[in-house]
Amino acid sequence: TFSLLNSANAFLVDYSSPSRAGPSARRSIVSGAVSATRLNEKSSSSKSLPDYGKTTVQVDTIRLEDKSSSKNKKSVKEQWRRHDLFGSSIVDQTLEELEDDAEFQNTRQRMETIGLEGMTKEERTQRRRALTKLGVPPFAKFVREQTAGAPVLQRKLPTVLQINIGLYCNQACGHCHVESSPLRTEEMMTAETAAQCLELLKRTPSITTLDITGGAPELNPHFRYLVRMARILRPDLEIIDRCNLTVLQEPGQEDLVDFLKEHKVHIIASLPCYSADNVDAQRGNGVFERSIAALLALNDAGYGVSDETDTPLKLDLVYNPLGAFLPPPQDKLETQYKQQLRENFGILFDQLFTITNMPIKRFADFLHRRGELQEYMELLVRNFNPDTLPQLMCLDTISVGYDGKLYDCDFNQQLGYGVGVDSIHRGGKTVFDIDSLADLMEERIRTDNHCFGCTAGMGSS
Repeated sequence: TFSLLNSANAFLVDYSSPSRAGPSARRSIVSGAVSATRLNEKSSSSKSLPDYGKTTVQVDTIRLEDKSSSKNKKSVKEQWRRHDLFGSSIVDQTLEELEDDAEFQNTRQRMETIGLEGMTKEERTQRRRALTKLGVPPFAKFVREQTAGAPVLQRKLPTVLQINIGLYCNQACGHCHVESSPLRTEEMMTAETAAQCLELLKRTPSITTLDITGGAPELNPHFRYLVRMARILRPDLEIIDRCNLTVLQEPGQEDLVDFLKEHKVHIIASLPCYSADNVDAQRGNGVFERSIAALLALNDAGYGVSDETDTPLKLDLVYNPLGAFLPPPQDKLETQYKQQLRENFGILFDQLFTITNMPIKRFADFLHRRGELQEYMELLVRNFNPDTLPQLMCLDTISVGYDGKLYDCDFNQQLGYGVGVDSIHRGGKTVFDIDSLADLMEERIRTDNHCFGCTAGMGSS
């Protein structure tokens, strides 16, 4: 740890200043559950899912004007590049929008009154009451009943190390399950904790993927140190950056695309729709325009054009529903995304992953305010798919919080359900308590009623 920490301090000189693809590549876990591409959507189990594939979402019906077929295809593409956006921040705009957001201010006031732990308990109680009214037992008991008591949630040798290096973000998306925003300035991983994560990576040869998330992970001053050192330690490692796209344009990040390319970082980027109205409604005014400009910049650097290069740089996109419904079939929506983005903006990407919104944090508040929490929990339970169980994220992933605490998944992390905690969530292990991530093999996987979100339909990618 001492040597890696010294390396961290050396890199901080460069990256704290203003100027500052492996065997698991196809797995592509996206912030929490199971790769839907592993599941056969035509399997017998999918036929018994009453709501899967029937969701009417606007992303499947919106048709943008096809301008790419005209002689002005190149000029249309150029108008979206918006080089002027690079080096400009949206933080002030995000803060202004939060000030005018009555729902956000109400949540903020509650957090100041009862604290984050109190709000988490409140959330859990609301979900439990919803399931009780439906006559549904807790998730673990439900799974046992559905699988005739067979043990299904048994921890495997870890292959994915997911690190949330901070909750600070230049955006404040309405669906964000970690409640990131420009206000989360204190919850940032230190150099010492990042160095210990690297030590554990070094001592755990079973790890094939380093998955870095946030917040906007790139805005942590230790992000580049973490990426650079991980690549040195494990040249064959798949390194994933969970990118919100607009971070590429923040001041001090003008060279970020080149850095990610140099270290062969796999980018998984959020784009909840190919419509400006839908994206801006969920993520903030002007975010769609900035996202399109960022995607074009990534394409220019060689990302997402694997059919046209010998050394593919992976660029995947993520879709999550705008409301209380399941995502459409992933393969069909991917086809739609590729057609719309290529024809209207000249954008290419590799794969689309769909995520079921988890009934926690901001989305749980959204459901509760609209009186839709019970209905949504019923939707998840009604579409429980046992085929998702063998591929759940918690089986072979270790999630690390910004403070070094260990969790089974990113969702448990936000709820404070740590690895090794007691029945009332006290205690728990940190990266400083173990010598290898394999030391956690005997720790039980902690579940709760939010886990229905990972087993509904085709699961969450």
